[in-house]
Amino acid sequence: MIVARDWAGKRYAVLGLARSGAATVSALLAGGASVVAWDSDPAKRDVILPGTGRGTSEAGGGGGARGASFAEAPLHHQPPAGGPPPRAGEDLVIADLETIDLSGFDALVVSPGVPLNTHPLAAAAREAGVPVIGDIELFAQGRKDLPPHKVVGITGTNGKSTTTALVHHILKTAGVPTLMGGNIGLPILGQEPLPEGGVYVLELSSYQIDLTQSLDCDVAVLLNITPDHLDRYDGFAGYIDSKLRLFAMQTHDHEGVLAADDESLHSRLLDISDGPGSWTKRVCGVPLDWPEQANWPALQGPHNAENVFAARAVALALGIHADIVETALRTYASLPHRMQHVATRNGVAFVNDSKATNPESTAPALAAFPRVHWIVGGKRKGDDLDACAPHLGHVVAAYTIGEAAQTFFDLLKDKVPVVEQSGTLEAAVAHAAAAAQPGDTVLLSPACASFDQFRDYEARGDAFRAAVEALA
Repeated sequence: MIVARDWAGKRYAVLGLARSGAATVSALLAGGASVVAWDSDPAKRDVILPGTGRGTSEAGGGGGARGASFAEAPLHHQPPAGGPPPRAGEDLVIADLETIDLSGFDALVVSPGVPLNTHPLAAAAREAGVPVIGDIELFAQGRKDLPPHKVVGITGTNGKSTTTALVHHILKTAGVPTLMGGNIGLPILGQEPLPEGGVYVLELSSYQIDLTQSLDCDVAVLLNITPDHLDRYDGFAGYIDSKLRLFAMQTHDHEGVLAADDESLHSRLLDISDGPGSWTKRVCGVPLDWPEQANWPALQGPHNAENVFAARAVALALGIHADIVETALRTYASLPHRMQHVATRNGVAFVNDSKATNPESTAPALAAFPRVHWIVGGKRKGDDLDACAPHLGHVVAAYTIGEAAQTFFDLLKDKVPVVEQSGTLEAAVAHAAAAAQPGDTVLLSPACASFDQFRDYEARGDAFRAAVEALA
């Protein structure tokens, strides 16, 4: 795992014990820190420290009025389940963080899902003068103890995962040691450090950037920005500010990449007083045109043209030869749930784009295929599909599902030849498959969140695949 010498002897509070939180606890303990950790889920607490699932006072987890000091909490010299044997300094307490005094801690480490603008614990930490950080900031602190390496940070509203995976694939094709982390793959702190010359490729959401103060990326990438997560920010401008901090943390000898066709973003970047000394920027108003794109089977559509622009710029900044990049583009395979071809039946392609959770990310998927049977709907993030409007000419039929089924039926009924209010994903797949002709594409690209009918977008994509496989 990745640890920093600077953590030794320090005290950290960790809120959230899912994958990244559990990896954070393990890394901090291995680095000689003392940790008080909490998760509202008893099962996650029990994995970290067996016997604490109920949050009893013996585990420091349930009782006690707010204000109990860290020194008064019982220490457990025991590593997370399945971890290395305990050694001096590996002190872990399971305790409800809202019942203890945070003053005296060196940082509160939270998962990106914790809303910094509304969560009472974040407010309590700020009041106590305790920094609120995430695992990416801990990684940044540990960099000086790693073998010489480089870091690529990739952010944007749409396309982050594909671009991160594509850069990772290009580096692997070039024989460069590389790891993916951040908002994709395994938690970065839980992975083994790369040897000298390695490159860490991090997908970074705005939430993760908010929790990071010192990540100096050798190459930082902004793909695009469209309104999203506005409940966490002071309007769209606040969301943009969050994304641009990735560049503000860079030192002058590093590279910035801007793939967005957006003059206002170009102008905003000029306001960054520090930041990278060199830039690769897309020329605004000039469509990306890759004649070779037909040779990249997993990278079709205008959105992937933007992803390729960014990935190529990163590769060139890292000294990767253009011929190797071209080979990697031809051999890249789609990530699950992102324009993923799952089957062809009777000449009809079935494509899983469940990760498209807003209209802006669905629009380029519609543009990628000439005749689309579009499965759309779920828990909507807005009341329109305006971003998809330029590509509705590709839609031969739409099948609406979930909470948005009626709303999207009403929006589309006069704009595409056929609209059916299917309700469920299984019904939509069956009806689309029955209507599609050879050469058509049945596309799940919902333009909505999944939480009305599914645990997450991955469960929705898995259900799509299962429905396709169940077709007669």
